[in-house]
Amino acid sequence: KQQKEIEQTRDLISRLGAGANSGRASSAEKKLERLQEEGQIEKPFQRKQMKIRFPERGRSGRSVVTIKNLEFGYEDELLFNRANLAIERGEKIAIIGPNGCGKSTLLKLIMRLEKPRGGEVILGEHNVLPNYFEQNQAEALDLDKTVLQTVEEVAEDWRIDDIKGLLGRCNFKADMLDRKVSLLSGGEKARLAFCKFMVKPSTLLILDEPTNHLDIPSKEMLEEAIREYSGTVITVSHDRYFIRQIVNRVVEVKDGHLQDYAGDYNYYLEKNLEARVKELEREADLEEKAPKLKAKSKMSKAEKEARKKQKMQAFQAAKQKSKGLKNSKRWK
Repeated sequence: KQQKEIEQTRDLISRLGAGANSGRASSAEKKLERLQEEGQIEKPFQRKQMKIRFPERGRSGRSVVTIKNLEFGYEDELLFNRANLAIERGEKIAIIGPNGCGKSTLLKLIMRLEKPRGGEVILGEHNVLPNYFEQNQAEALDLDKTVLQTVEEVAEDWRIDDIKGLLGRCNFKADMLDRKVSLLSGGEKARLAFCKFMVKPSTLLILDEPTNHLDIPSKEMLEEAIREYSGTVITVSHDRYFIRQIVNRVVEVKDGHLQDYAGDYNYYLEKNLEARVKELEREADLEEKAPKLKAKSKMSKAEKEARKKQKMQAFQAAKQKSKGLKNSKRWK
């Protein structure tokens, strides 16, 4: 009965919204508002989004990963030449560098999926429990299991409703939970592999391009979960925004060595002129390719021009500084 009255009132508003009847329409609108204020209209149910956290299995020892004089390569290609690195509990590290420099290989060496030619890669002795998300994670899923079974089998101390809530946040609707993995699309498999990764207990997260195939809400959920995680995180990612949100240390793979920057991604850009120039070029390129919005911007035309000019000046200054640094090295 209540719903019928609401529909009738709305219909009346739409029919009387113009001309001589606009006064009556206004009265009907006030009536609708009054009903809402009095709480006579039930508000639509809004499910409160559950917070997702990586389950932690206690606390690891202080030393998590130690790399000593690492040598590794494929055939004639040498990726690491006497590389060294020490990673301690609680650090959140981004491994960066150009394509093909050995970033993903380094993660495999840490996970002991590859053996070094020389040197050592040592996992800490006390309670270092890695949870590894690799780029082709979706390919390892059991095609005969259902969506729910896939996550449920690795989840410890998770209520079934919480598992369903996690799947729901990753766009798996209720009617998909009993669907076999073999029937999922490539993107759905990737999201399911991500959910499976999210429920496994650990003290060390190792992630290789984790944001590939994830939509924006899933990325935000991952960022929040990593920020709340008190264990150690090592990630390889081309997603610079993602890196900015989560890391407190950057390691660059360069010329077979591991160049350590004891600060976040902004600190890395401050200390590395070449990387700063590339970042400015990337931002300018993205801005150029971005679709023009039809809605009016809050910034005036003059403000936009001033901002563009500032960016170009910063870009030119960084470029000149980088050029000067290269020349000074050349004449040393």
